[in-house]
Amino acid sequence: MNRASASASDVPIQRFGDLAHVAGDWRRLELEAGSPFSTFAWATAWWHNLGEDRELRVVRVADSDGRALALVPLCLETSHGVRLLRFVGHGPADELGPVCAPADREQVASRLLSELAEWDDWDVFLAERLAGNGWSDLLGGRTLRREASPEVAIETTDWDDFLKARSSNFRQQVRKFERRLVRDHDLRFRLADDPERLDRDMTTMFELHDARWGASTTAFPESLKPFHRELAALALEQGFLRLVFAELEGRPAAVWYGFRLGGADWFYQQGRHPDWERASVGFVLTAHTIREAVTAGITRYRFLLGAEEYKARFATSEPEVETLAIPRGTRGRAAIAGVRLMTHLPGPLRHPLRRFADTEAEAGR
Repeated sequence: MNRASASASDVPIQRFGDLAHVAGDWRRLELEAGSPFSTFAWATAWWHNLGEDRELRVVRVADSDGRALALVPLCLETSHGVRLLRFVGHGPADELGPVCAPADREQVASRLLSELAEWDDWDVFLAERLAGNGWSDLLGGRTLRREASPEVAIETTDWDDFLKARSSNFRQQVRKFERRLVRDHDLRFRLADDPERLDRDMTTMFELHDARWGASTTAFPESLKPFHRELAALALEQGFLRLVFAELEGRPAAVWYGFRLGGADWFYQQGRHPDWERASVGFVLTAHTIREAVTAGITRYRFLLGAEEYKARFATSEPEVETLAIPRGTRGRAAIAGVRLMTHLPGPLRHPLRRFADTEAEAGR
């Protein structure tokens, strides 16, 4: 489906009901966005595996020459009588938003709001995990949640120079723990780069993650594994997959699953075998991936969601992602108005709003 509509600009906005129509624009714009969660690969893998019972709506925002300025991949779903617009990729994605260059966000936000105002078949735009500060000012609505997303700024390509900025104790641990594993257990690092072996490597990754976290994690339920397998295959083919194993005594002991895109390394998940817990193999593997980023000229190492203590040992800053709820009409306003009245909220909103309400209560508001 292709529809032209009025907008804040004289150039029409288009809406498409499939991904194929915008594949070329998307692959160009994803380089400007610079995030694995904004890639065509992420969207297609997500839609193939998780898009059931949703209506796809990809909004194409063009500049004055008709060239795509942004793509806004949305999907419409209904739950408990509330019609929700959400970004394609929500759930497993740590960051979302329009696929565009950061410098174009203000224009894109204005034109997107004008477009959405013309649609009469949604109640709440649940804009989850918007990357970068300022989206709440651009889009309006209510901020439901801010989540820490630590990162390391890298200003050198020399590992020793990088370590000099750390404490003496930290430097000693980084070097000592790795030397000990090399000496006692024949530590080797392996980057998964063989397409024919990738499916087995992903199985090993799932096993190591589950072995470390068990029932306490929801990162890789059975329902998400096909998505990650397809995503990993596409990312490997397109050159931005980073799946790194630490092998001890010839067997995988820990794994780092992430991506390299937009001048950054993105640390998505890690797992390790509990038999090696006291050998600090997870710490050694994390340090190795940061060293690889440093020596490759990567300028940012993204730890992504969560303010865990081990991230703080490496991170140099802690930016946030924010989740917004933008209502339309009486039903939409009612759905997000009663933040403190959890029992009256529709299911898909109840979870993020409950977390928001708990945060408000802890702050005494």
